[in-house]
Amino acid sequence: MQTALDRRTFLKAAAAAGGLVSVGAVERLVAPYGALRPVRDQRGVAVLALPPGFTYVTFSHTGSTMSDGNPTPLALDGMGAFAGAGGYVRLVRNSEDRNPPGATGGLLGDRSKAYDPTAYGGTTTLVYDEELRMLVEDFVALNGTTVNCAGGISYRRRYWLTGEETVGGPDASAPAMQFAKRHGYLFQTPVERGPNQLQTGVPIVAAGRFSHEAAAVDQATGIVYETEDPGSGVGAGFYRYTPVDPDDLTKGGTLDMLAIAGRPRLDLREGRTRGQALPVAWVRIEHPDPELTTIADDDSTFNQGWAGGGAKFNRLEGCWEDDGTIFFVSTSGGDSKNGDINSDGFREGFGQVWAYRPGSGGGTLTLIYESPGKKHHADSPDNLTVTPRGGLILCEDDASSVYADTHPLAPGIDNVNRLIGLTREGQDFEFAVNVLNGSELAGACFSPSGRTLFVNLFGRARFDEEPTEGMTVAVTGPWRRGPL
Repeated sequence: MQTALDRRTFLKAAAAAGGLVSVGAVERLVAPYGALRPVRDQRGVAVLALPPGFTYVTFSHTGSTMSDGNPTPLALDGMGAFAGAGGYVRLVRNSEDRNPPGATGGLLGDRSKAYDPTAYGGTTTLVYDEELRMLVEDFVALNGTTVNCAGGISYRRRYWLTGEETVGGPDASAPAMQFAKRHGYLFQTPVERGPNQLQTGVPIVAAGRFSHEAAAVDQATGIVYETEDPGSGVGAGFYRYTPVDPDDLTKGGTLDMLAIAGRPRLDLREGRTRGQALPVAWVRIEHPDPELTTIADDDSTFNQGWAGGGAKFNRLEGCWEDDGTIFFVSTSGGDSKNGDINSDGFREGFGQVWAYRPGSGGGTLTLIYESPGKKHHADSPDNLTVTPRGGLILCEDDASSVYADTHPLAPGIDNVNRLIGLTREGQDFEFAVNVLNGSELAGACFSPSGRTLFVNLFGRARFDEEPTEGMTVAVTGPWRRGPL
């Protein structure tokens, strides 16, 4: 594994490349680990196509019975990997259950401990033996939340932060969003929480009520950075939560939205220059917990920040911290267009990757990658993680309803999702292809040893959708042979 000092070169190299290479000419690094081919798991099922030398096991399949007696839930999304007792890896994994209030059968557990008894999302914890490559136990760790999409690793790695990608609640105008309690918050799941140790979740109200995606914590300061995905046609902000106590985010703090210094209300969705460092300012959100009938209400956190001069992105999703730099994704930003048009007229792109670096003033924001689209380049990146060797892995969630993204390794699937590697020089390449189904890939993270990459096949989010198998996958192989 490389050191934090080595990993700093990612941002520097990307910025340098951005000054020399136009956005439309992002180079593709062809098969740095070798040509991909379908590989079967321990059941004999081909789930992923991978480079030579890489193998994987699958476990915790949707609907299977967990060790606590509860069914493995739907919609396996964001995930974090932590060092556990006995040398095991502890995975804390989100369930982005999107069923309406009271639709039982999602993530269960002791319902007397549920934050909201009408909601069936939350988190599960999986204990994994990296030596034997097998699941040891899995159980419900947080319940009664909903649409738990992505999240992040807390200060000092004590918690998994799980975010609700909704603002449902009793104040919602749509019946399908009228949960018994307010939603749209971050929650803390203790990493060491064991089976049958559920406690009722406490929303981190001061960190904002909005359509949460991911969170990343600067391990030097405890400041939490948050992404927002309100869907197409509604502006998305990038937020900073400064807690009173970084070890317990529920004790309060202040919330700000990113702006570009001297350029109020700057639209960052397109027309950006790769490698250009933009000076950042921060706009205070005075009412972080507004009443909301819809996500677009005037008093939403985004509209508060936008009115104060904040910057606009399109669908912010994955977010990861490394050595103080916060990397985050705009799933459908960019100049190369995928064919979809937002309700506000914005023509969606194939995706951007940004890097925020704290510093004097408000820090700097740099576009380090923008997909030129079409074959092989990234299409709708979602979750992301920083790799042990200093690259990035982007999980695709094909967002375009117009652009058909087929792949020769996955015949019969119209919108294929992949893991895209991104080198420190800003080159992208295919690392893995979902050849089993059209499910998005999510929750990519490495074990503390760096030997195992974990990733989820999402499956389906609601009972009324076509059944699609979800699962967690553990990939091992000759990582040092390439840039990941």
